[in-house]
Amino acid sequence: MFYLYNLLTYCAIFILHIVALFNKKIKLFVQGRKTSFITLKDKIGKNDKVFWIHVASLGEYEQGLPVMEKLKIAYPDYKIVLTFFSPSGFEVKKNNTIADVTVYLPMDTIHNTTKFLDITHPEKAFFVKYEYWPNYLHQLHKRNINTYLISGIFRQDQVFFKWYGGFYRKALKAFTYFFVQNSTSQRLLNQLHFQNIEIVGDTRFDRVSQILDNCNTLDFLDQFTNDKNSKTVVVGSSWPEDEKLICDYINNNEDPNTKFIFAPHNIKQEQINNLIKSINKPLVLHSEHKGKILSQYTVYIIDAYSLLTKAYSYADIAYVGGGFGAGIHNILEAATFGVPVVIGPKYNKFQEAKDLIALGGCKVIHNQNELNNTFNDLLQDEDQRAKIGQISSQFILKNKNATDKILQHIL
Repeated sequence: MFYLYNLLTYCAIFILHIVALFNKKIKLFVQGRKTSFITLKDKIGKNDKVFWIHVASLGEYEQGLPVMEKLKIAYPDYKIVLTFFSPSGFEVKKNNTIADVTVYLPMDTIHNTTKFLDITHPEKAFFVKYEYWPNYLHQLHKRNINTYLISGIFRQDQVFFKWYGGFYRKALKAFTYFFVQNSTSQRLLNQLHFQNIEIVGDTRFDRVSQILDNCNTLDFLDQFTNDKNSKTVVVGSSWPEDEKLICDYINNNEDPNTKFIFAPHNIKQEQINNLIKSINKPLVLHSEHKGKILSQYTVYIIDAYSLLTKAYSYADIAYVGGGFGAGIHNILEAATFGVPVVIGPKYNKFQEAKDLIALGGCKVIHNQNELNNTFNDLLQDEDQRAKIGQISSQFILKNKNATDKILQHIL
């Protein structure tokens, strides 16, 4: 199986190079990795003390960030090497200030993993949530490097728990310790005879709870929402499937005091243009807002990155996108501001969503009619909004401190 995996990996690399000729995202994926080793050699010396943190994309970066911040405090003499798998994470966070080096993770071949660990020689390695690369894990285990899984989550349908998953089950032996989110993950790992496990929860709760300590005001949104009688729906990380439903609601909404802020997941011009065409109410783009009287508009479209978290602070209702596609985006950034959260139906892979739904702080909609009714109920009933919002904020507060539990064990 080991030889078959490596053969398939090389085949995948070859195919990706072909696809990169026609796909911009895959081109970033391929081209970005060409400089990883050059950057690492330039930034990491033989005598440097190193921690390696690996994340898949942006969501996992947010989970790993509280741990990196605490490691920086506890080990100020160590360098942090941060690797990303996906362009959607790397391209947004490649200039972060917490890591000393940020690069794409070289593909999981024997040659790459050996070269990567020879250059970085990490004292400890941290994988966030669910990244399992057999060759990397094999090399870490072989070199006796302490390796930890942060905010890990396991499900019965994963390959580890299938009859044919022995190769991947063996790779899990590289982990010195599993810090998991829930008892289900612990139970599944116990079935594989692992006992080196602690349920600590999700480190993203620590991350989002810190948001309230920041200044979350944005002058342009102050102007947009300056009517004290207005109510605001913030639509975060939306996809076209989400936007179709919400635009229909906007176009048929007769309440002049309801405002809508969009922060789409994809801000490419084509998608923004499609969103604009779908709305028949006065709207303004963030990229064109200067010099305009923003209070006169009904819809504000944020065609820029890194503003969504602050935008949620203006919400009376937060709709978090992705639930009609591959799966919802981060609901915790919205919940921390104490507002009702609304999502689409694809959330089963996200423990935090299941938990908040069970508590009543998150509403699930499946179609246009349900979205209309949910929005109308929440917008018209201030007491209900406040009650549900309180559930959301308490949910965040009660689930803090996963990072401290991890660091206590490591220290």
